[in-house]
Amino acid sequence: MKLYTFEAQGRQRLGAKQGVVLIDLAAAYKIWRATFKAPPEALGELPSEMVAFLGLGEPALKAAREAIAFMAKRPVVPVGERLEYSLDEVYILTPVLRPGKIVCLEWNYKSQAAELPDGRLPQEPLFYAKWPSSIIGPGVALRLPKVSKRVDYGIQLAVVIGKRMKRVAEADALAYVAGYTILNDITARDVQLDSNQLTLAKNCDTFCPIGPCVATVDQILDPSDLKLRLLVNSQVLQETSTRDLAISIPTLLSKLSQVISLDPGDIVGTGTPSGTALFRQTPSFLKAGDSLQLEIDAIGILENPVSMRVVKKVEPEEEED
Repeated sequence: MKLYTFEAQGRQRLGAKQGVVLIDLAAAYKIWRATFKAPPEALGELPSEMVAFLGLGEPALKAAREAIAFMAKRPVVPVGERLEYSLDEVYILTPVLRPGKIVCLEWNYKSQAAELPDGRLPQEPLFYAKWPSSIIGPGVALRLPKVSKRVDYGIQLAVVIGKRMKRVAEADALAYVAGYTILNDITARDVQLDSNQLTLAKNCDTFCPIGPCVATVDQILDPSDLKLRLLVNSQVLQETSTRDLAISIPTLLSKLSQVISLDPGDIVGTGTPSGTALFRQTPSFLKAGDSLQLEIDAIGILENPVSMRVVKKVEPEEEED
């Protein structure tokens, strides 16, 4: 399944893509239950929010599959009920609106070794956090803050956790994954390098575009061979495959779970490949008017325009950064 969070008719909804439409899973499941005699173990209702949905685990996924199969039969829908929407009439939001944690990994592609002074990647994973307040969805403008003139990009395959994960063995790690999405790891390089403030550099408002959907694990059985590509103004600046990962996804999830608990809806970025602006022979930092397009096999395309900060015509202290 490809799960989307979207807005239609003034309400936030959780949907699954079927052809060129999005099925409102909660609404379709409600009609399915009313049409057929649901088994005792079936859920009473489906949430319309991704974290709550993932928190219910396999029963929610099973209910979603029931709703999708029901809609494939083109059922007669009661008057006044709306169960599906075309993509051009909805507003696609970031799939996980408020994850509890976003943890990303630095220096995790073998090709990045050439960008380091000693030509070697760190032996242990280097994790850092991005804050939920920095998240934006597809189509939302990435704002360039006044504190930075060197704003960088970075495509990451992001893992979406499906059930609570604590001190999990590497061999079992993928069983805790709900699916995968695309994360753009935006960084204010001057804040990072001039002030040695990695956390601040990674967490300006709008610095974490995520989307367009969560592709569930039945959609991506093997995340170790996915192609990634990032384009700025249609020019390819990053292109690789997860075959180039230095630390595998099961290994990094296991290592992370030894230290912190991961919960349903938490997001783990697996690292960005070589080709970021900072390490290009001619740096190409983002500027107003640019267009970002990120693509990962079996997930889709995440697009965001770039704009300057918005300044209100009010008191100086109310400027938006």
